[in-house]
Amino acid sequence: MTWLLRLGSALALWASLATTQAAPDEVIKVLPHFLDRNGKHALSPSLFERDAYQAILRESPEKRGGMQFDVQWKARKIAGRTLKLRLELVTDRYPKGQPFLADIELDRSSRFGRWKRIRLEAPLMARLGEVVAWRVTLHDGVHELSSRQSFLW
Repeated sequence: MTWLLRLGSALALWASLATTQAAPDEVIKVLPHFLDRNGKHALSPSLFERDAYQAILRESPEKRGGMQFDVQWKARKIAGRTLKLRLELVTDRYPKGQPFLADIELDRSSRFGRWKRIRLEAPLMARLGEVVAWRVTLHDGVHELSSRQSFLW
């Protein structure tokens, strides 16, 4: 009976490892933040303080010093693969049919979830205008693997 329990445990462990290896490539989360003129998106590590500071920056464009998108992604490690994130922005100067595009190469040194910060400095944001909607996609060469977008996309 003991060998049967051991066999069952070994099969359960093997099945969990197999599903972990087959995890899909995806953009897990996108956190857009305004930056102040010092490049900060919060005054303290508190999430409440961050949200309060973001409300201040949202209401006062003159206090902004840019914008950043913190993107959590994960992808399987495959030899010869070139991964990139694409940020698309619809603004008052870039309409939905012709959004602003920024491509960022990704480091594939780990198969586990990673974070990538995409910063848009104040001069670029002044050219872009007010952001209406955004979309972030994960690409393998020319193939789109996953995406996350704002509500208005």
